[in-house]
Amino acid sequence: MSTELPYAADAEVSLSYDELEVLRLQYEREQLQAHVTVQTKFNFAWGLVKSPLREHQVEGVRLLQDLYRSEPTRRRECLYYLALGHYKMGNFEEAKQFNGLLMEKEPTNLQALSLAQLIEKGVTREGYIGMALVGGAAALGTIVLAGLIRHK
Repeated sequence: MSTELPYAADAEVSLSYDELEVLRLQYEREQLQAHVTVQTKFNFAWGLVKSPLREHQVEGVRLLQDLYRSEPTRRRECLYYLALGHYKMGNFEEAKQFNGLLMEKEPTNLQALSLAQLIEKGVTREGYIGMALVGGAAALGTIVLAGLIRHK
């Protein structure tokens, strides 16, 4: 039996430009009427977080944070997409915090468990990149130092 969890598909799947534009227009239309419904705000935030563009993800996370604070009944959904948004932006610590809060409430949530695996892979990858940069800097320093010693 496989131990693979269902993939957190939202991590890789984006809306098309037209799909996101429909959500944007609905949100802006409601803003002009001075009443944005919770569902419209959530849908737009969801679409923005799924975007490959960082500026969309940042705006989506901001909208989700507003919803999380103001709408207790939507907190569970907001936690997952806040974690996803931070993961996609490379903010792995924030992603872990939001996903951890969701897993405290729903320890068997397969999406959250799958996202936790993706976050850990991101943390590991970031650590390897950091080690490579430090190793490269140390090697460069050694070469420069050796060159200086040879010239004396």
